Amino acid sequence: MDQQQQPNPEKDPSDWTTGDEPMTGPQASYLQTLCQEAGEEFDPSLSKADASRRIDELQQRTGRGADS
Repeated sequence: MDQQQQPNPEKDPSDWTTGDEPMTGPQASYLQTLCQEAGEEFDPSLSKADASRRIDELQQRTGRGADS
């Protein structure tokens, strides 16, 4: 039962085997929203790994996705 309560460990995007592939549709959509909120330009050419890092960065700047 303890294992169900523990969050899954997050793997560093640079270690992803598919990290070089184009970002997914959901990543692109969320990243566009974050870019708008942060007043940043959206780059549609980011890879999955780069998009994940950018999402993390913009979440910190905008306060989205922050644990309460």
